[in-house]
Amino acid sequence: MVTNVAAEKGSGLQGHERPAAGRQTWLDALRGVAVLAVLFEHLLDALFPEVRANVSPWFDFGQYGVMVFFLISGYVVPASLERRGSVTGFWTGRLFRLYPLWILVALAGTLFGLVPVYWELPDQVADHPLTGAVAHVTMMQDFLQVPSVVNVFWTLSYEMVFYLLVTALFLLGRGRPRTTGVLGVAVAGVLVGGVLPAGALSSALGVEVTVVAATGVGVLGLAAVLMGGHRLRLAGGAAVGALAIVLLCVNSRIGAWQSVAILGTMFAGTALYRLDHGQLRRGVGRWMIGLVPAASIAAAFWYGPGWGMPDDEAMAFRWSWSAAVAAAWLTFLACRLVRSYEMPQPLVRLGLISYSVYLLHPLFIQVLRRLVPDPGPVPLPTRIGYSLVVCCTVVGSAALSYRYVERPAHAFGRRLVARPAVRASS
Repeated sequence: MVTNVAAEKGSGLQGHERPAAGRQTWLDALRGVAVLAVLFEHLLDALFPEVRANVSPWFDFGQYGVMVFFLISGYVVPASLERRGSVTGFWTGRLFRLYPLWILVALAGTLFGLVPVYWELPDQVADHPLTGAVAHVTMMQDFLQVPSVVNVFWTLSYEMVFYLLVTALFLLGRGRPRTTGVLGVAVAGVLVGGVLPAGALSSALGVEVTVVAATGVGVLGLAAVLMGGHRLRLAGGAAVGALAIVLLCVNSRIGAWQSVAILGTMFAGTALYRLDHGQLRRGVGRWMIGLVPAASIAAAFWYGPGWGMPDDEAMAFRWSWSAAVAAAWLTFLACRLVRSYEMPQPLVRLGLISYSVYLLHPLFIQVLRRLVPDPGPVPLPTRIGYSLVVCCTVVGSAALSYRYVERPAHAFGRRLVARPAVRASS
C-alpha cells in the first residue's frame, strides 16, 4: 500500500496545515497506524532481534499493517472510479499518485543494489535487467516471479491487480457490479486456492516469456479501455480482468489462496463502503463480508504457507498470519464505528504522508543495518534512540517527498483529469 495509501479526496496538507475539508480523516488515521506497524516490523531485525524471536511467531506487524492498507484501498478505490464515472480519469489519477515517487525509490533501490555495502540486487534482476525493469514498470513483478528491488514493492503488485479487476468489473458490470457475487467468488477462491500451484505459468513458459506476454496483454487491454470505442473498451476490460485472474490464480509468488485472500480483503473493504452508503443489502452483504476473514484464517491453517517450511515455522506462519488478519479487521471496524469523531491529528498527518513513509523507509533501514550490523551488544536505550532517529528521519524525508514530489504530481494529474476530453470519456 501497500497500497495506494495516498488519499482519495483532495491532495491533503501537512505540517501545521489541516487536512482538506471533506476528507475522511478516520482513513488517514488508519493509514498512520498501518505505516507505523510496517515501520516497526522492519526495525525489529535491525535493532530488536529479541522481540522478533519472541513475538513474530505469534503476530506479524508488517502483515497487519498491509492488511489495513488493503482494506482502505478496497474501501476507497472502487468508489473513486464510480464517482468519476470515467475509466480514463481513474487511471490518470492512479498513475500520477503511484508512479512519480515510485520511480525515484526504484532508482534509489537499484543504486543501493549496485553498491554492495547496502544490499545486493536480486540475482534474477541483475542477470536479466531488461526483464526485471519491464516487470517492475508494470508494478506486477510479484505476480511475474521477479523479485522486487525494494522489498515493500510487493504490495503494489496487489494494488495493480486490484485496479485491473475493478476496471473490468466497472466496464462489464455497467458501473456497479454485484458485490455479494464478487465476495462469493473471492471466498471460494480462498478455500480452493491451496490446490493451485504457485508460479505455474512462469514455470511452464519461462519468466521472460511470461513478463513479455503479461505486459503485452496488459498494455493492449488498457489501451483499448482508455482509447477505444464501446465494444473495444469491453474487450479491453475483459482482457485485463482475465490477465489479473490468471496471474492471481496460477502465478502468485506466495500461493493462490493467500493472494486471493488479499484481493478478497480489498473487495470486502468495497462491500463495507457500500454498506455504509446504503448500496448493499444488510443481511446477505454483512454475512458475505464476514466470510472473507473467516475463510482467510481457515485457509491459513488448512493449507499453510505452502513453500516447504519446517513444521514449527509453518505453524508460526499460520498463527502470525491469522492474528494479523484478525487484528487488521478489528482495527478497521473499530475506527469505522468512531469515524464521526475527531481523529488524533498526529496519526491523521502521518496518514497523509504514509505512501512516502512506506516507500522510503526500507532505504533508511538498510543504512541503519550497516551502521549497526550486530544489535545484540548495543544497550537497549541506545537501540531505542537509534529507532527514534530513524523514525524522525523517515518521517521528515517523507514530508519533503510528499510536498515536492507527491503533491505536485497529484495536482498535475487532477489538471489532466479535469480536461474536457478526459471528463467526456467513460
